[in-house]
Amino acid sequence: MKPFLRILLPAAVCGLLLGACTQRQTTLKFMSYNIRNGRGIDNVQDLGRVAEIINRTAPDIVALQELDSVTGRMAGRFIPGELGEMTGMHARFCRAIDYDGGAYGVGLLSRDEPLAVRRIPLPGREESRVLFVAEFPDYVVCVTHLSLTPEDQRASLPIIRTVTDTCRKPVLLAGDFNMKVAKTVLDGLGGTFRPLSDTTQMTFPSDKPSIRIDYILGRGLPESAVVTERQVDTSTVASDHCPLWVSLAWKK
Repeated sequence: MKPFLRILLPAAVCGLLLGACTQRQTTLKFMSYNIRNGRGIDNVQDLGRVAEIINRTAPDIVALQELDSVTGRMAGRFIPGELGEMTGMHARFCRAIDYDGGAYGVGLLSRDEPLAVRRIPLPGREESRVLFVAEFPDYVVCVTHLSLTPEDQRASLPIIRTVTDTCRKPVLLAGDFNMKVAKTVLDGLGGTFRPLSDTTQMTFPSDKPSIRIDYILGRGLPESAVVTERQVDTSTVASDHCPLWVSLAWKK
């Protein structure tokens, strides 16, 4: 082989490999679900129905709200852990309040283990609220369930914005905001987030959805990011909320 070909061939191979790496696509299916501890709108307590919905949808991440951790009313069961076992996912819990010998709050199911997690207190005069922050290699996931009190809802949004201002990765924020108007949520977050879920579809109550209080939002996503699917499941009564999810794709 001639000397210049010995140089040219490895360089060409490296260029091809570099091009392949820069075009690698990340895909993510992200669900948000207020599960009401597995108690359906029909008042039947059945965590298996919730797990069935999650397994049928096959998300990579599930933001969960209204979870008990070893409370007396749930006979000491660790609800996030049970859902993790039923779905084959890693489970994390974030306490909002102490309750009945255990705790009550939000949580996360994920195919991959988070690199790190944080708990951020949020205002709530009827009960304390939290923002749960979980970091993954390519993005940060935030889960919340805001207060029923409008003043506390509005006070929570700037806190969430300040926390996510420090993130150097794309942020996915999901949960039950208890706020009916999407524009109020987005304006309260300072215009830094954009809706990923369908803001025209109602999410509550699950038997006859008439209001929208559950959202999936994104911040700092790459320009190449596209929503390939957005869905609200109005066919299930496993909770008083409808589950919602989005599928995202972007080039790295």
